[in-house]
Amino acid sequence: MKNVTMRQLRIFSAVAQHLSFARAAESLHLTPPAVSMQVKELEVSVGLPLFDRTGRRVSLTTTGEYMLSYARRVLAVMKDAEDTIARFRGLTGGQLSIGMVSTAEYFLPQFLARFRDEHPGVALCLRVGTREQVVALMQGNEVDLAIMGRPPKEWATRAEPFALHPHVVVTAVDHPFVRQGRVQALALAGEAFIIREQGSATRALLETYMQQHRVEMRATMEMTSNEAIKQAVMAGMGIGFMSAHTIALELQCGLIATPDVEGLPVVRRWHVVHNLGKTLSPAAEAFRYFTLEHGEGFLAERFGQALPAAR
Repeated sequence: MKNVTMRQLRIFSAVAQHLSFARAAESLHLTPPAVSMQVKELEVSVGLPLFDRTGRRVSLTTTGEYMLSYARRVLAVMKDAEDTIARFRGLTGGQLSIGMVSTAEYFLPQFLARFRDEHPGVALCLRVGTREQVVALMQGNEVDLAIMGRPPKEWATRAEPFALHPHVVVTAVDHPFVRQGRVQALALAGEAFIIREQGSATRALLETYMQQHRVEMRATMEMTSNEAIKQAVMAGMGIGFMSAHTIALELQCGLIATPDVEGLPVVRRWHVVHNLGKTLSPAAEAFRYFTLEHGEGFLAERFGQALPAAR
């Protein structure tokens, strides 16, 4: 394997990620034949096939799975080396890859636009996913930083809070809770809840709230999308528990309601997170400082008037 190149490892990792030579080629701005050739040369160097190719389907062989693990480690080390060298050069541009949980998509793109105003030379890559997916991106060193509400505890990270993150019960505007005034937590026991998927930070927060108030939750539907939950709630299919940052527009337009429920909102914090052992590039360090300095003010400016106050 002495002749293996970084280019081959990058292309192999892209094919393994997409499980498609065509999509990997598109993401790398290469032609499919060029991608196939590089993978074939890598397989020759390894001496074993890395992919099973059955018709149009591609899957990793056992050798390929092991090779992918080592390839990602090599690429991660090289990325750290490049970031360290960039520090010594004092570059003001560079590339910045950010992972974010789906709930953050309601504010992070606009916040990044402000960051770009101050750092126009930085090229941005934004990866959106569930909490588990974002954690996996961090573990694989595929993102420089992550924006999330519940930082991982599985390994050493640096998680810095930068803004409050309230969560509320949401209902259709004609739900009886809206006219009831103060709603006791026990009243939630009779409601059909539309909830996020297992592993979601929002789901975990709801389950903790219900346990603390000794309420048995009746979950009738599970969804992985905040937008889908909002639509279902507005259609009267049940009630939800959501980040208040996801419903600002609907509140302003009178399309959804946040009844006054005992113990709500539950307020947690947004965090900017990175692997503790990772050397941040100048671009990543600049965004980290920008988030810690301006994040809270930005969220208060964007959502403050629309969100329910702590009760």
